Amino acid sequence: MSTKLTQLKQEFTEGLSQISRFWGFPKGMGAIFAVLYLSPTPLSLDEIVRETGLTKGAISTEVRTLARMGLVHRSSKRADRKDYYEAESDFYTSIRSILKERQNSEFDRAVRSVGETLEKLESGSVTGDPEELQFVTQRVQALQEFFNAIDSLSRAVVKLESLGISNVNKILSILK
Repeated sequence: MSTKLTQLKQEFTEGLSQISRFWGFPKGMGAIFAVLYLSPTPLSLDEIVRETGLTKGAISTEVRTLARMGLVHRSSKRADRKDYYEAESDFYTSIRSILKERQNSEFDRAVRSVGETLEKLESGSVTGDPEELQFVTQRVQALQEFFNAIDSLSRAVVKLESLGISNVNKILSILK
């Protein structure tokens, strides 16, 4: 059974849209990255509109966010006033950018909130049904452990960056 390349690209774009949503980013952001990633040449906003079906305003907003995260790079063409965009193709750089975005203030506020909630629960100052308190405490502890793991992963990726990509590749080849 053969698949047309255009269909395959659409399926890939939908898949990255879902991954984007999973990581807490808009679906459109994943679609834009997918279209740019599969494009052999940089694309203008109008071309991205045609490929994704998103509005130009939405694309403009998402492209700025992707650029700030280091996942998309802006370029220009001689004698053309339009901006063109291309996706970062180095996966290590992309993952590092996503993990660094974890450090944004909204996420930090959410992490702090979980920590504060856990402190209150563990201090014994919260009253209520003992079974429900135990359940809520276990759930909040699990979430705190998850956030701690994300923080550790972020720190590890930043630490690996200081080693240089060739050394990271050597380490990874040993682990295989």
